[in-house]
Amino acid sequence: MTKALGRWISGAWLSSLALLATAQSIPATQPAHPQPGPATAVESEASLKVFNREVAVLRSDLFGIHPAQRVVRAEREIERLTGHVTEGRVDAVANELGNVIRIDGSMVFILQPGDVDPLGAQDLAATTAAAVSALQEAIDASQASRTQGFILRAAGIVLLATVVLFGLLHGLGRLRQRLAARLEAIAARQLDRLTLGGKTLVNAGTIARMAQSALTLIYWLLVALIVYEWLSLMLSTLPYTRPWGEELNGHLLDALAGIGLAILGELPDLGAALLIFFVAWLFMRAAQSIFERIEQGVLEVVWLDAELVRPTRRLLIVAIWVFALVMAYPYLPGAQTDAFKGVSVILGLMLSLGASSLVGQAASGLILMYARTIRVGEYVEVDGTQGTVLEMGAFATRIRTGTGLEVSIPNASIVGSAVKNYSRGLRASGKAGFVIDTSVTIGYDTSWRQVHAMLQEAAARTPGIVQEPPPQIHQTALSDFYVEYRLSCVALPEQPRPRAEVLTVLHGCIQDVFNEYGVQIMSPNYEGDPEQPKLVAPQQWYVAPATRPGGAPAG
Repeated sequence: MTKALGRWISGAWLSSLALLATAQSIPATQPAHPQPGPATAVESEASLKVFNREVAVLRSDLFGIHPAQRVVRAEREIERLTGHVTEGRVDAVANELGNVIRIDGSMVFILQPGDVDPLGAQDLAATTAAAVSALQEAIDASQASRTQGFILRAAGIVLLATVVLFGLLHGLGRLRQRLAARLEAIAARQLDRLTLGGKTLVNAGTIARMAQSALTLIYWLLVALIVYEWLSLMLSTLPYTRPWGEELNGHLLDALAGIGLAILGELPDLGAALLIFFVAWLFMRAAQSIFERIEQGVLEVVWLDAELVRPTRRLLIVAIWVFALVMAYPYLPGAQTDAFKGVSVILGLMLSLGASSLVGQAASGLILMYARTIRVGEYVEVDGTQGTVLEMGAFATRIRTGTGLEVSIPNASIVGSAVKNYSRGLRASGKAGFVIDTSVTIGYDTSWRQVHAMLQEAAARTPGIVQEPPPQIHQTALSDFYVEYRLSCVALPEQPRPRAEVLTVLHGCIQDVFNEYGVQIMSPNYEGDPEQPKLVAPQQWYVAPATRPGGAPAG
């Protein structure tokens, strides 16, 4: 790429030398407009150019001659006079038609009041003075370009500028290579320290490639700027192309000035935005200090639990910065541009149309967090899923079932469904553990007192089930063929067994106890009356292991 650029610059330099060598044969003027024919549309104004410089703009007819024809005649007269003049002095004299522009006393063209720009601030005198100055400059440049000293001096400037150009490009390439190697070494050394769990968070090769891309972009921007300035200097060296070089420099300076003025114009608004962000930072620091005191127990807040301090602090900080961003938005640079407004509209549509479900899930998460329906560590049943709450996220809640299966339930589903909390009643009474229950159906020919006693004995045999509070047995239904008994007891969370395993052991103990006392666990169904009534004789009411009131054994 550098070699190709060098060949292009060398060719441009040789072309400049050839142009300098043939400068004596270049005429002082070049026709700016062809002679219009009979069928050619006549324009309302025409520009008179001499040696690539605009001298005047003719806008009115003179003795029936249109502006384009006046320009052609003026160019021919200037070319004739500059080919023979020795002094080349330009002046202007007034007459009844306007101001006559002359070269060494010979008339070239006339400027009349109709040639003055109607939208400009100049009058005929100022327009005439500008035309005389421009024409004098063009003639001087044309004459200077024909001297041998000027040609040698211009060739020296071109050669020196080209050598400097190659030197700058070569030095810039070397600097780029050194910076790339240094940045790669720094990235490899610093990124090795960014580890999590013994693993590097960021790949050094990726950072090195990003740094190389940034350096390449900066390098080519500097190359373009240097070549741009070299080209401007080359064009400014030749009198004929000097207006082009000055125009290139003017464009660059205008662009830099526009950028600088835009930055200066945005400084007051930018200062207001920075002030808003600084005030938001002060509020954030104050909020963090208060919440840290609450976490340390220095301050006590009745409505805020210890487990809600950290998420509340995060939500408050996010709210502070969102409010600050909304307040500072009108003062941000470019906020009033159509592009910025368009991006804002698109983001608003995306949030309103595509993120409505996410916003609903987040709102449901806040409701669950502050309504305290469920908490981490509690055993709950949500929409038919039983398990221990592992995590309450912003959009979903994770529950681990007794079989070890992890279930993620959307927060909106939890808010919209019935939730059974098996731990909340015990926690409210200051006791640890969770409720575990099961049910059996036994025929009417078995004493309910005996069933109660057997269920209590089975609960006492089960590891992990506590006897204080004691297990509770309830007869939940008297069906047509059997009675439904429900056993409710408390299992300690400290026991290293999930609820499903405790329930499995409890079921096994129930079967063992019922088998030991000869009671079938069954739900009888029949059609018609039995031959003998299915009744329990009074002497069978307290069959072992049931005991009579007062603790007397069964008779």
